Amino acid sequence: MADGPGFYSRAQLNYNSYLKVSQLLDLQQCLAEPEHHDEMLFIVIHQVYELWFKMILREIENAMAYMGERKLLRAHHFLRRVVEIQKLLVNQIHILETMTPIEFLGFRDHLNPASGFQSLQFRELEFIAGLKDEAYFAHFEDQDALESLRRRVSEPDLWQSFQGALRASGFDVPEENAHGVVTGTPARERVLGILRTIYSDPAAHMELYLIAEDLVDFDTQLGLWRFHHVSVVERVIGFKSGTGGSSGSGYLRGTVEKKCFPLLWEVRGLLGTDTGAGERVGESGRGCPFAH
Repeated sequence: MADGPGFYSRAQLNYNSYLKVSQLLDLQQCLAEPEHHDEMLFIVIHQVYELWFKMILREIENAMAYMGERKLLRAHHFLRRVVEIQKLLVNQIHILETMTPIEFLGFRDHLNPASGFQSLQFRELEFIAGLKDEAYFAHFEDQDALESLRRRVSEPDLWQSFQGALRASGFDVPEENAHGVVTGTPARERVLGILRTIYSDPAAHMELYLIAEDLVDFDTQLGLWRFHHVSVVERVIGFKSGTGGSSGSGYLRGTVEKKCFPLLWEVRGLLGTDTGAGERVGESGRGCPFAH
């Protein structure tokens, strides 16, 4: 290993130097005076989230690159890793419930005007998954952060990469607009027809089917994280406004139903029927055993 700032010779290398443990443990700087015991917990949980967001972004980019190379099983491998990380994130949020509401209020005011809105990596995660909402730019003043978000908007996202894989496999997938949303009802129905073909015979299209289900799992876990997040927020602070000026739990609840890949959910209602892709099977409860 090369010598220099932040590097160690092979003889000096050990667990702590390799992982930069001393630097890592020095990053938790509490603001409350006098010090509040639970502020450390709050900081550690959110720093760990940012580390996992970094890993998720890396592996999604990896999976997209493999899709571009038509190595779909390798893409599947890394998307499965992303989903397993997401499961961990869902469970991790509940550690915050070990704070009582009054304990959180003991240091919450010191967080103003910081807000989860300002998590650059979480916004990048949404953008790379296709939820490219430029309204979030308003929450970032740092030019480097804004440049990162603009880059995510302009670059292909996960849905576009999947559609590229469909084209490479011989399916006639229509062109998309700049944000990866299929334009026009005929084009949308054509994509639904392609997905219906894949889901009707997974064995004949196994690699594409696996990727599609990875995307559904990603969507599921993201939705679960949002739901558990808002549940924890309401348990700890009730319906107070967010520190960054948001409506708090009201805003968070509005994000729970967001879907990154809505057509992958919609195609399920078209399976096992003789209807065309444009018909909505099960509307008003017709033909749907789960309808009430």
